[in-house]
Amino acid sequence: MGCGVVADYGHLPAIIDTPGLELAALMDPNPDRLAHVAAKFGDPPAFTTSEEFFKTQLDAVLICSPAGAHLENVKSAAKHGVHVLCEKPLAMNDEEAEEAIEAMEASGKMLFTGFVYRFSPVALQIKQWVEDGVVGEIRSLRLIYIWDLHGQYEQDPAGAWIESPRWRGRMLEGGPMVDCGVHQIDLARWWLGKDVERTTVAAAWVSDYEAPDHVYLHMDHQAGAHSMVEMSFTYGHTVKESNPHFSYHLIGTGGVIRYDRDGYILEARTGEGTIRVPGASEKNFHGMHAAFSEALRTGQPGHLPSGRDGLIATQLARRATDNAIEQRNVFSSRVSRSGTSE
Repeated sequence: MGCGVVADYGHLPAIIDTPGLELAALMDPNPDRLAHVAAKFGDPPAFTTSEEFFKTQLDAVLICSPAGAHLENVKSAAKHGVHVLCEKPLAMNDEEAEEAIEAMEASGKMLFTGFVYRFSPVALQIKQWVEDGVVGEIRSLRLIYIWDLHGQYEQDPAGAWIESPRWRGRMLEGGPMVDCGVHQIDLARWWLGKDVERTTVAAAWVSDYEAPDHVYLHMDHQAGAHSMVEMSFTYGHTVKESNPHFSYHLIGTGGVIRYDRDGYILEARTGEGTIRVPGASEKNFHGMHAAFSEALRTGQPGHLPSGRDGLIATQLARRATDNAIEQRNVFSSRVSRSGTSE
């Protein structure tokens, strides 16, 4: 449901390639986009309405529609008794996410959130190292993704420079922590197996939006571990040659784990030496859909994030962003009053 960019380049190729999955139908309200994607992926039955879509024989549905349509799509899937893998965010706010989760629970069908970063060979290897205690007990995590979101400006067909609709849209939806940081938040919770008890946030505003474009989220987990997630959309957003940085660092009582996407470095350093394994991209749509296929076959979620996991990560990201905005407004108000009194 929803045949936009992420379905086109990520989900649909993975569905086609995954044993146990068959692309049974497509749905998108835009007939031109629907026709284009259908032709690209073997011309399955294609519909512009959910009513017609659900008349086909479906076991599960993948929801890739805009976030504002997620609740309606999930509730339709629940009504028709099919399992769901839904792109993040699960819904537009906490209340809608809870409604989606409750609808799926009432239907007796599984609901998963599309946190595709979990299925990178890198994330899976780190999960295994943490569970095996290769570097002892993890006490500190630092997850960094600072980049330009493909640049704030682009040229229109006439050659004029305009603000990128994608850049503007992502900032209006909440900025980098809400859009991308949810993946890192989810990884920290998943790797540790520990919920978050306290958070603090700091942020910077390089561009002129309400949401911060460079955010530092600090999370204290149960049992004493600490995670720091740094996210940016303005690291090189106006430069000709951008240089994004993506890395994971985990410090344990017996060593450290490091991943750097620049060179695909993945290693665990301990008192006995250094373990190096092949790195990989941070995303793996094929891995996620292989896990989805297995969950549909067995009824067991495996590593798939639940709807509740999706809600928690988005709550933490949105609250951090809202707190940063509130702190900035309070500071600006104090400065304004100070200036007036002088």
